[in-house]
Amino acid sequence: MDLVGLLIQIVVGIIVVAPILWLVGRALVGGEKAKFTDAIWIVVLGTVIGAVVGALVGSLISAIIMFIVWLALIKHFFDCGWLKAFVIAVIAVIVFIVIVAILALIGIGIGLSLGF
Repeated sequence: MDLVGLLIQIVVGIIVVAPILWLVGRALVGGEKAKFTDAIWIVVLGTVIGAVVGALVGSLISAIIMFIVWLALIKHFFDCGWLKAFVIAVIAVIVFIVIVAILALIGIGIGLSLGF
């Protein structure tokens, strides 16, 4: 596990993923439950836990574990149920993909290795 790479991944995740996660969470659970600092914590903890799990387990099992961890983080920080956490995660991924596609069309590329 490369510490510099992990820090870069966290910073990029905070800049790119946290705002998307926050906006989607805010739309689905409301502004009282979905705060921007919560979205930052979800991204930081998800990235760090993902790096540790990926280093220890690897393969498809780590992807399944991380999917559950991300859902648990969204559920906890946005104070919602599992189904709503799943919907937030799916919509956030779709919005992220759309934004990346738009940026690619205008010639701005970002790495997709964010751990999300």
